[in-house]
Amino acid sequence: MIDEGLEIIEDKSPGSSQFTLKGRINATNADALLYKLETAIKEERTNIVVNMSRVEYLSSVGIRVILKIYKKAAEKGGKFGIESPSETVQNVLGMVALQEMLV
Repeated sequence: MIDEGLEIIEDKSPGSSQFTLKGRINATNADALLYKLETAIKEERTNIVVNMSRVEYLSSVGIRVILKIYKKAAEKGGKFGIESPSETVQNVLGMVALQEMLV
């Protein structure tokens, strides 16, 4: 799925999903990302890993999506984590004190 500068690829397995993101996460496409992540949880894939090695930009709206899914996965007994964050993502998560929790 490609939406306004963000490519979202999902690899599904029983109980889990791995997402690979490429591009920019901003107000224009954060809802599309939220929809994909929420769908995984609704379909009982509550262990979610998001590879963000190719994410060039992460806005505050993108951080909101990440936190929302982190909480929803935990409520369902699952886990959410970020794998291979790009330098940009590392910097943003570090600025908002979420790096240790999510990476």
